[in-house]
Amino acid sequence: MHITQLNRECLLYLFSFLDKNSRKSLAKTCHKLQEVFQDPLLWSLLNFHSPAELKKDNFLLGPALKYLSICWYSERVKVCNIEDWMKNNFQKDFCNRHENTVNGFLLEVCNSCPNLLSLTLSGCGHVTDDCISLLLKNCPNLKTLKLENCVRITDQTLEAATLYGRSLQTLHVDFCRNITQSGLERIRENRPLVMLSAERSANMIPDSKPEQKLMLEKASRKSVRL
Repeated sequence: MHITQLNRECLLYLFSFLDKNSRKSLAKTCHKLQEVFQDPLLWSLLNFHSPAELKKDNFLLGPALKYLSICWYSERVKVCNIEDWMKNNFQKDFCNRHENTVNGFLLEVCNSCPNLLSLTLSGCGHVTDDCISLLLKNCPNLKTLKLENCVRITDQTLEAATLYGRSLQTLHVDFCRNITQSGLERIRENRPLVMLSAERSANMIPDSKPEQKLMLEKASRKSVRL
């Protein structure tokens, strides 16, 4: 039996075992397999491991998407985690490209995937509070939000989770250096049923510009003299 003689359900099942590139390659062989590739039911789960993957045309975003993971740990991406005021022009240009790619993709998710249940972002140094807030508004069924080493995330995201995360059951903000202890205490008070994890977050040194650091050092020295 030729593969194209299988019914739609069987083809979807077979496609489900393939990675995104393999699905795209197989879909190019005939119109019937292209239709299977474009079936929203095939795309309930998506995993990405580099910013470049977000710009490919080997996947489909739609209302069937339930589970989304964007995680990368390459050496080049570490540049994105440097405080903005410390970056040179080359680093800023590099980061601007990543920022446009990631935020543009997440905006598309906000507009196309209202049934999202789980989102994991790790090492995404350009994801902002505004972006996560919009996603919480547009994806009211979101149950799990895991943010790890997302350096621009602040207490504003915790407040958005309180306001818009009505279905939220699990919230991780691990190694997010601009999350504060007071922000964590507020969400624990307002959303006690949410399973909250904030490994190292409130104990890390938050971003601050040189003049702010100088003021903090002076205040610290003054308190020591007293």
